[in-house]
Amino acid sequence: MSRESVVEKTWRLLLERDPSARRGDPAVIEAASAEPRLRALYPFPSHGCLTFHRNTDFPWSNDLPFIAGEAPYKVYASGYAEILGEAATPQEAAALLVAHLPDDCGPAIEGPWPPAGAEVP
Repeated sequence: MSRESVVEKTWRLLLERDPSARRGDPAVIEAASAEPRLRALYPFPSHGCLTFHRNTDFPWSNDLPFIAGEAPYKVYASGYAEILGEAATPQEAAALLVAHLPDDCGPAIEGPWPPAGAEVP
């Protein structure tokens, strides 16, 4: 029997709307979870945004694009550096975000960032 990873458990709790999970827009969470590259990252809903990290524990990678707001959904580069685009639906926003992920992104590692002894992308 394989154990559920931190990323898998976090996605499951978000999708089940478990009371112990952080709160986020269910439609955005569902759309993001349908994207395999996003499903491999650590999701973190906060302040009306759905952010993604390369790791599962503080300090976070904080270098990936994210989805903000409601329709029209905005996809920003990390730190609100620039708006990468707007989308009418959560599915379009998730696809737009995936299109802006770095090639070397995923799956998330368990633990803090950066991984011990690793080069930070």
